[in-house]
Amino acid sequence: LWESAASNADGARLVQEGRFDAAFAGEFAAATYGLEPLVTEIHDAANAETRFVLVGRAARPAAPTGADKTSVVIWLGDDHPGALLELLQEFAVRGVNLMRIESRPTGQGIGNYCFSVDAEGHITDRRVGEALMGLKRICPQVRFLGSYPRAGVALKDVRPLRPGTSDSEFSAASDWLARCQDGRS
Repeated sequence: LWESAASNADGARLVQEGRFDAAFAGEFAAATYGLEPLVTEIHDAANAETRFVLVGRAARPAAPTGADKTSVVIWLGDDHPGALLELLQEFAVRGVNLMRIESRPTGQGIGNYCFSVDAEGHITDRRVGEALMGLKRICPQVRFLGSYPRAGVALKDVRPLRPGTSDSEFSAASDWLARCQDGRS
C-alpha cells in the first residue's frame, strides 16, 4: 500500500511514529528521525535538485536583488502553428532568458494548453515587465506567480545582460520615442 506524505522528510517522521513501515527520503531524514536506511544512493542523477514552492496570497513581490526569478503561467488563445513561438518572442526580443518552461493541458480539450514559465529577472526590471505586458496583450490569461531571489545564486554569479536590455537602455529608448512624438528628434 502506497501513501503520499507532505514531503520526503514527513514520510520519515510518519515511519518514526509507527504509522508506516518505510519511506523514500533523503539520508538526512534517517538521522533526524532515528531511523536506519534500508537502501542508499537510489537516485538516478547525482546532481538532481528538488524544487519546493511556497504559495501564499497575492502580495507585492519581494524587492529585487539582481539575482531574481519571475514565475508566470500563460494560456494560449488558440492552438495554431507558431503559437508557442509568439509567446517566446515576447521574452526573446527583450533579452529575457527562460530558465524553465513546461506545457500543461488546461482540461478544456485537445489543443488547449497553458505554459508554466520561470524567467531570469524581476517584474520591476523593464525587460521582464515589458515581456509580461506583451504576453498580457496576446494571451487570454497570464497569471503572475511572483518575482523572488533565485535560490543558490549569488549576485556575482549572474551573467551580464545582453546589450540593449538594461533598464537604462529601455529608459533611453522610451525617452527617444517621447522626443520623436513631440517632434524633437
